Amino acid sequence: MSNRKTTPYVLVLPAWVWLAMFFVVPIGGMLSLSLTTGNVVTGFQQTFEVGNYVEAVATYWEQIVRSLFYGGCATLLCIAIGYPMAYWIAFRGGAHKSTYLLLILLPFFVSFVLRTISWRFLLADNGVVLGTLKSVGLLPSDAAVLNSSPAVILGLAYNFLPFMVLPIYAVLERMDPRMVEAAHDLYAGRVQAFLRVILPVSLPGVFAGVLMTFIPTSSDYVNSSVLGGTHNTMIGNVIQTQYLVNNNYPIASAITFVLMGLLLVGIFSYARALGTERVMEVHT
Repeated sequence: MSNRKTTPYVLVLPAWVWLAMFFVVPIGGMLSLSLTTGNVVTGFQQTFEVGNYVEAVATYWEQIVRSLFYGGCATLLCIAIGYPMAYWIAFRGGAHKSTYLLLILLPFFVSFVLRTISWRFLLADNGVVLGTLKSVGLLPSDAAVLNSSPAVILGLAYNFLPFMVLPIYAVLERMDPRMVEAAHDLYAGRVQAFLRVILPVSLPGVFAGVLMTFIPTSSDYVNSSVLGGTHNTMIGNVIQTQYLVNNNYPIASAITFVLMGLLLVGIFSYARALGTERVMEVHT
């Protein structure tokens, strides 16, 4: 009897050890580092300097706001593109669902950086898209997309789109089709059946997709470096520079925790507004 009680804890122990070693301990070390003063030459002393957080927010508030805005726009774009894709695969994919999912995941076999650089060639002033539109007279000759906010948002949405499609598809694919048939039997049209049956059931997938998309897009630094130029710097670029170039570890750590706190506040607010308990009740 005792073995049955202890077996689940033994099985989960490696995961907890892994989580403690590679998440809890580094986070604790970074938190301690964010409250220190000094430099790499003289060393860092633990002085519980809360002013590091004040300096981080006062100096880089613009990049923080820009990162959250870009992440929010990219997440909304992923929902607008990903939900119809997931819906079509779940209800119209037939025997080829696995093939369509593979096509969505296929770009992940290529390096994240290479995928982002490919967008730079695609959105170049005389590239495939803009060059063609300029040649047929649909765009003026001086039209440009690179080194702009739309370019960064498009790159973020492209790179993280599968993280939105897969959770929504997983929920819709398990949905009982008889629920939709029952809605039609009760004289509900396609729009009403979608709004009152399909959409509420799919909310857990949307919720998971938002979490998996908004967090990495808000903290990304590759897309802004490659597609945004110097005027569209995100907070991830600032953290990278403070760590690797300026060696200002306390400020970099403080910025990291400020961003983490803002993301947590946004996530909990989103969960409260959506009503996760009600969502899970509808799903079950």
